[in-house]
Amino acid sequence: MPEIVLHAEVGRTTGTASSKRLRHEGKIPGILYGHGAEPIPVAVQAKELRTALSTEAGLNQLLALEADGETYLALARELQRHPVRNTVTHIDFQIVNRDEMVTADIALTVIGDAVEVRHADGTVDQQLFTLTVSAKPSDIPTSLEVDISALQVGEAIRVADLVLPVGVLAVTDGESIIAAAHGGHSGPAADAEAAATEG
Repeated sequence: MPEIVLHAEVGRTTGTASSKRLRHEGKIPGILYGHGAEPIPVAVQAKELRTALSTEAGLNQLLALEADGETYLALARELQRHPVRNTVTHIDFQIVNRDEMVTADIALTVIGDAVEVRHADGTVDQQLFTLTVSAKPSDIPTSLEVDISALQVGEAIRVADLVLPVGVLAVTDGESIIAAAHGGHSGPAADAEAAATEG
């Protein structure tokens, strides 16, 4: 994915009072770190940050962070938010290289109609909503779709069942269940299960 340019000010004074002043000015205090460099206190415009992270990639959007005459390839990492207003109060930026593997969390979206489960008056329960992967920054998927169409009652789709894009490796345990199909309280499947239990 192409990177989005984000301008950052360096040399900000650290501390609660300074951070409060920056936020009052519409800026978000943050830290730029990685690759053995000393952490650099930075500040970015809140509006620019919202725009940069509002793409489909979200926090995994590759950024060209311009700071003090230098341009750093970076990913937004930990965001701290106000407990009431939910506005961003602090952000960490991680310096990355195009050719290195980094870890990222991506959203899992369930698609399809589990016809056999529906006919059995059952339900499909999504248990995992994000997947941690390892990939080069430009190869990080925006999200992954999980097709549940072939699910039968009593079956589950696990992380190991996913077909990931080339260059993307799952970090999440392969046995972790993404979606599981359960039988309903009526219908042939449930009747058979009840009969087996009574017998």
